[in-house]
Amino acid sequence: MRNVRTVTVLTHRRPADTQPALETLFDLAREAGIQLRFDAEETAKHDLPDDPVVASDAPLDRAVDLCFALGGDGTILGALRAYAGSGVPVFAINFGEMGFLATVDREDAWAGSVRALAGDFEVMSLPAIELSMASESWLAINDVSIQRQQGKRVADLEYSVGGDEVGRVRCDGLVVSTAAGSTGYNLANGGPVMAWGVPGMVVSFIAPHSFTSRPLVVAPGDRVSVHNRSREEPVDVIIDGRPVGVLMAGDRLHARLLIDQALLAQVPGTTFYQRLRKKFGRLATPL
Repeated sequence: MRNVRTVTVLTHRRPADTQPALETLFDLAREAGIQLRFDAEETAKHDLPDDPVVASDAPLDRAVDLCFALGGDGTILGALRAYAGSGVPVFAINFGEMGFLATVDREDAWAGSVRALAGDFEVMSLPAIELSMASESWLAINDVSIQRQQGKRVADLEYSVGGDEVGRVRCDGLVVSTAAGSTGYNLANGGPVMAWGVPGMVVSFIAPHSFTSRPLVVAPGDRVSVHNRSREEPVDVIIDGRPVGVLMAGDRLHARLLIDQALLAQVPGTTFYQRLRKKFGRLATPL
């Protein structure tokens, strides 16, 4: 059990969807004397009550006890990135489509909020991918994708691991994902699903023009480098579904795994395999 006294609240872009859950959260926070913090963006998004337990226009504080994320996987990933390395767990209520990372679904918002504010949850530590390109760097919880730009020719991408070239393929792109992200873009590419807790990254091509290209699971201590071998075509660099930059023709970027970066709250007893079956169904249908 954790002692929860201050909570950051982050929500997705449709405030009407999350309003009933927020009102429940306000009531529970008043009863428990817990402060709910909303940054400037969240304050502008919601009609917040004039209440001592609500701190509006509050800067993001990485020393809070808990972060509430009300939304889909994009909102949850944003919360995990915001609190990566801080030791602050993210308790997520799914208001999106898949919500694979969510702690509870929206129909369990009340019970989940009670549990969260009481500190009655377990935490799972998630790794992240540190991406570096030129003088810039970013952190990804799920994946990094390098994709050809709309209307441009197919990409010509080469990747190496620890200095050794592994593959060069004309394709629509390439994805480097963590175990947590292996059920996303990587899965759509035919890559393997990695159970949470499995160290390492998986590299998979998007629509490769090849009969032989295969996904590869990379050891956790190895660095993946991607080289845009196109003579003139740039490619987009996307982190957790958010465009962050462009890899110009001839340039490289590098990705490495950082262990124990983010904390995801879980209902006690929840396993990855339960989550996998609930969100994706049975892996095979019995005859």
